[in-house]
Amino acid sequence: MHLTDLAKKVQSGEKLAMLTCYDATYAKLMEAEGVDILLVGDSLGMVIQGDSNTLSVTMQDMLYHTRIVAAGAKRTIIMADMPYGSYEHDLQVALTNAQALLESGAHIVKIEGGGHMVETARYLVTHGVPVCAHLGFTPQSVEQLGGYKIQGKTVDAAHTIMLDAHAMSDAGVSFVLMEMVPATLAADITSQIAVPTIGIGAGVECSGQVLVLQDLMGIYSGPADKDPQAFKAPRFVRNFLTETGSVQGAVRAYVHEVKNKTFPAKQHSY
Repeated sequence: MHLTDLAKKVQSGEKLAMLTCYDATYAKLMEAEGVDILLVGDSLGMVIQGDSNTLSVTMQDMLYHTRIVAAGAKRTIIMADMPYGSYEHDLQVALTNAQALLESGAHIVKIEGGGHMVETARYLVTHGVPVCAHLGFTPQSVEQLGGYKIQGKTVDAAHTIMLDAHAMSDAGVSFVLMEMVPATLAADITSQIAVPTIGIGAGVECSGQVLVLQDLMGIYSGPADKDPQAFKAPRFVRNFLTETGSVQGAVRAYVHEVKNKTFPAKQHSY
């Protein structure tokens, strides 16, 4: 599978199904069930390491998990997050870290933010690194954003996200991922930019969807040191495991519903 194969799927009208993945066992299972993209997400800081956010995840963490995911999936596109502090301040450092992720088995890296990150994306693409731009709610900026909040609700905020999406597309990124933005904004961006979009809490009109694996299975209950009873899942989460009775069935159902445009439904969007 090549990134161009995914672009052809989108051009033919097929939706892309993407899930986070952190190890070889799940990578092999997801590949067998037809997941299009495996995201080695820095969400592992929360769902694997038990932290309250993604900020403590290191490059070594990402390299390790990318390598073991790549060991389990030989035919599926692997996207790896560039962790906090690995790309924001120096273009050459960003390139070195991105290349290390590719050498560990990733086919594409994901960076968060618009604005000055457009230059970083362009630099990486120019040097042969495929990039996915992550806009809207960006978990690495959770402190600046004041928590886990919907982005793009005001006219000015929506305009900024729209401009960033166009700028990232023009910079040569392969995908634009939008998290927790109004479905109408995500639909407008998807119809206007030249590259496929991936949504999470961004409505059904995106070119594809992504969920965190532990959310798909309904087993994440907040940071390790917090009372599970105090955790409230985001609106975009759906427990496919309860509905199907097996992990394989849950992944299969997710892929089926994404491709048939029945997930996300209106209640999973903003």
